[in-house]
Amino acid sequence: MKNKAKTLRILPLGGLGEIGRNMYAYQYGGKDVLVVDAGLMFPEQNMPGIDYLIPDFEVLLDGKHTVHGIVLTHGHEDHIGAIHHVIERLNVPVYGAPLTLELVRNKLQRAGLLDKADLRLLDAGDVVQIGPFQVEGYHVCHSIPDSLGLGIQTPAGLVVHSGDYKLDMTPADNRPTDLAKLSEFSSRGVLAFLGESTNAVEAGWTPTEQVVVPAFDQIFRESHGRIFIATFASLISRVQQVANAARKYNRKLALMGTSMVENVKIARRLGLLQIDEAMIISIDQAVSLPARQVTVMCTGSQGEPNSVLERLSNGRHNQVSIRPGDTVVLSSHPIPGNEESVYSTINRLFKLDAHVIYDKVAPVHVSGHANQDEMKMMINLLKPRYIIPIHGELRHLKQHEALARSMGIPPKNIAVLENGKTITFQNGQMKLGETVALSSVFVDGSSVGDVDAEVINQRASLARDGMIITHLVLDKNTGVLVKEPEFISRGFMMDGDAQELLAQMRVEIEQTVSRANGNLQMDVVKAMRKYLRAEAGRTPTVFVTVSQV
Repeated sequence: MKNKAKTLRILPLGGLGEIGRNMYAYQYGGKDVLVVDAGLMFPEQNMPGIDYLIPDFEVLLDGKHTVHGIVLTHGHEDHIGAIHHVIERLNVPVYGAPLTLELVRNKLQRAGLLDKADLRLLDAGDVVQIGPFQVEGYHVCHSIPDSLGLGIQTPAGLVVHSGDYKLDMTPADNRPTDLAKLSEFSSRGVLAFLGESTNAVEAGWTPTEQVVVPAFDQIFRESHGRIFIATFASLISRVQQVANAARKYNRKLALMGTSMVENVKIARRLGLLQIDEAMIISIDQAVSLPARQVTVMCTGSQGEPNSVLERLSNGRHNQVSIRPGDTVVLSSHPIPGNEESVYSTINRLFKLDAHVIYDKVAPVHVSGHANQDEMKMMINLLKPRYIIPIHGELRHLKQHEALARSMGIPPKNIAVLENGKTITFQNGQMKLGETVALSSVFVDGSSVGDVDAEVINQRASLARDGMIITHLVLDKNTGVLVKEPEFISRGFMMDGDAQELLAQMRVEIEQTVSRANGNLQMDVVKAMRKYLRAEAGRTPTVFVTVSQV
């Protein structure tokens, strides 16, 4: 028990082996816990009906832990998107920088939890004591303002948690990552570095935000129609760059998408955006102005269903339509898994005779994450004893490990983990700990965690192969079919083809009924699935109902 009391234990609840759902629990002394981030992850294409996934944080609710607070590194959804679900069940103080807290405040207000929340400021340069953890925020350059890395001083040693970062020396807001603070951490001695791995497979340095400026200048200079720019609602620096270009070329700026409108309002109130009030117009005003005077910023750069850009590309927006001569810019990189939907949106925009510009054809976006050389520089600055790659799929984590090894870090001092796998530090030594069983928590409308993997598989099967409902009418005395089986088919085959196949299957069903000795419905389901697999090469979901006369 004495040894346990001096042990620092880190439990990743999300963010390892995946892009998103970041959440990490730091535990000292067997009980006291500090949580870093509470993000969501967008569903994969084989998860029909799912809105997003959140971390499984049930282990924090078992009564054995005292959670002293949650620190949020920045305001992206993969780091704050689950905060209202967490606060609903774990009412502890939430720390973050000004913009991050404002975004959280909006999220909690929509969830009806704002009165319950205890939001506390932790800005760059601030130091707060949270239980046995002394947490110091330092500024990092990322694709949203007010991004923080964290120095977490524990009785077991100093741990640096990077958050999302890059080492841009000329960022749009003129606030580069605080390299001096990283060097100061190094002088104290860094026990462990939890460093993001998102761009670990990308060589060199991430391009500076400044490369976007001449690209937008050329677009605005050469475009004679309306300009639509789709990007992340949280990419405040891009909004500023677009606003600057619009002002230079005498255009007005309209905003589309609830999150875009809300985020711009918050950023302007906090002084993070400098846009004259006279420049911003409504969509109704934009529709009535000459095309050469209009710029529209909107959401939907990831091809999200029902987003503004997706509706524009389908001609389903009730206020605005894309016209020939319009220029549409997608200022983003597709998130892994979104490539198909993004390029489908681009293709539909081309069909509308729009001029479409995206990252493959012009430098209209740069990543907010560090490439390999920046990651090496971070390791050199901190000189940590141990390295734990975080934020990324397994390929990213393993590449981060390879980079560290190439710099002379011993393999035994690098830990590539998966969600639920704990790592412990005691007397300056790192050891692998136990594995905590975690589940995938799906959010489906207002349902949280009620849908499990089996339901997802059933939905995927229905989407892939369709279904057939078969109704049997039996003589209640003899058990003999008194009429031919009736079928209802949905999403299986075209009616003509299906009818021919189902007509042949009636014979199989009649034979199965005649020799049934037990569970008739199950026997018929098995017979139908076997027949359909052999004759159609598909296995739709089969339902059988029975009535007696």
